[in-house]
Amino acid sequence: MPLYLNEDQQMLADTASEFMSEQGSIEKQLRHWRDKGCKDGFGHELWGQFAEMGFTGMMVDEDHGGLGMGHVEAGIVLEQIGRNLTPSPFLTSSVMAASALGAGSDDLKGRWLPGLVEGKSVFAIAVDEGPKHNPQEIKTRAEKSGNGFRLTGAKTFVIQGASADMLVVAARTSGDDSDDEGITLFAVPKDAANMKQNPVRLVDSSMASHVTFDGVELDGDAVIGEVDGGREVLNRMLNAGRAGAAAEGVGVAGGAFDRTTEYLKQRKQFGKLIGEFQALQHRAAHLYSELEIARATAIKAAQMLDEDADKADLMVSVAKAKVGKVARLAVQEGVQMHGGIGMTDEYDIGLFMKRDRALHEFLGDHYFHADRVAKLSGY
Repeated sequence: MPLYLNEDQQMLADTASEFMSEQGSIEKQLRHWRDKGCKDGFGHELWGQFAEMGFTGMMVDEDHGGLGMGHVEAGIVLEQIGRNLTPSPFLTSSVMAASALGAGSDDLKGRWLPGLVEGKSVFAIAVDEGPKHNPQEIKTRAEKSGNGFRLTGAKTFVIQGASADMLVVAARTSGDDSDDEGITLFAVPKDAANMKQNPVRLVDSSMASHVTFDGVELDGDAVIGEVDGGREVLNRMLNAGRAGAAAEGVGVAGGAFDRTTEYLKQRKQFGKLIGEFQALQHRAAHLYSELEIARATAIKAAQMLDEDADKADLMVSVAKAKVGKVARLAVQEGVQMHGGIGMTDEYDIGLFMKRDRALHEFLGDHYFHADRVAKLSGY
């Protein structure tokens, strides 16, 4: 498939761009909620507007009120979210949780998906248990208890966990901590007894939570997919999130690049616009070419997921690794070319650097994915 958007996708991109720049701007959303010390880190009114635009249910099938779109379309919205640094639960709720719930029973879908489509519910993903992304090792245990399960363990850095109506939790129902098999996914409601949350604010002003499960009782209906057979669903959910994070990273890099090139056209030094200096032109041109390559990898990864291609796993990690390096280059060059004012809160460029740092770690940094590319390639 071509590595550019078709006519319908371009219309979606134009719509999302206009909406995010007007309703999800840095001033209206990120700075507003950050300065208020908002416990959620995002605006629920904006989340409702996402629903009105049809964004919240993009990846929900039409039988459950969604639009039945794919990863490419979700990536289009995420790129605009990244470009405007719009704080929202779209990636974890409408992409990752929706992907996981697609493997659930009709009763489970009927319980959770309508709230998502209407913009009334927020979901979180609880997988990692340490400081770095490592989904292979899952120590949280779910033991049989009557007709259900008893959940015991802890999860770290659960994005918007304390704001979520439901957490998709990966737990081990059999086997050793690092086994591929023996994983089961559960839909855990926010009011589950013996679940404790410790919210923390991240560097980009978003909220995460350290979650403890101390004998949380769940009935059998909370299982997403098959007992002991959740690794495939988990991988599908993680790949959806990684591809989405890559698309958002392209937006973060693009937003930083746009602000930097605009500054090069305005700032004067030694009686000349600094954009006239050849050294800075070379750096801007290099960054532009790297950004286009990163965008192509993100689109390709989303396309391969939509096609359920054999090497989709590989391409997702290629995209996450490439975008991670390019986004870091974009924000570092942006701050440096702005000079000293790039370090001040008055200018938005520093906010792009902060978002990049948080997004870079989410679901694996470029080192994690470079290693995964090598392993999937047989090296």
